[in-house]
Amino acid sequence: MKSIPPIQKFMTTTPLTIKKSATLEEAYKVMKANNIRHLPVLENDTLIGIISERDIMVAEALMNVDVFKVKVGDIAKNETYHVSPDTPTDEVVIEMAANKYGSALIVQNKKLVGIFTTVDAMTAFAEVLELYRIK
Repeated sequence: MKSIPPIQKFMTTTPLTIKKSATLEEAYKVMKANNIRHLPVLENDTLIGIISERDIMVAEALMNVDVFKVKVGDIAKNETYHVSPDTPTDEVVIEMAANKYGSALIVQNKKLVGIFTTVDAMTAFAEVLELYRIK
């Protein structure tokens, strides 16, 4: 039986980030230009939260915010799900599914080193399924 690989095998390394002081419009543009849905939020190179494309859409629709004026730090989620790079992938996936998290931030020595999203989870799942393919 094989051991379960650590999350660092499947995470996206050096994820794009955004400053707390950026506007929601700037965050949305970064997401669209890079085809991503989550951006870790930094203040002076320190991870302080995360913002998702959905967070921006909800803020704009329900709170009627001006995406050109409201700052990322105003709506970013400060409580994030984060793990170390050596955390077993199954533990991360189970926690994400149980809590409906769209991403996990990978932190080492208090620095962001990666992100693991539902898309990364599907890539990992495909790799596992490949083991069952009849050759």
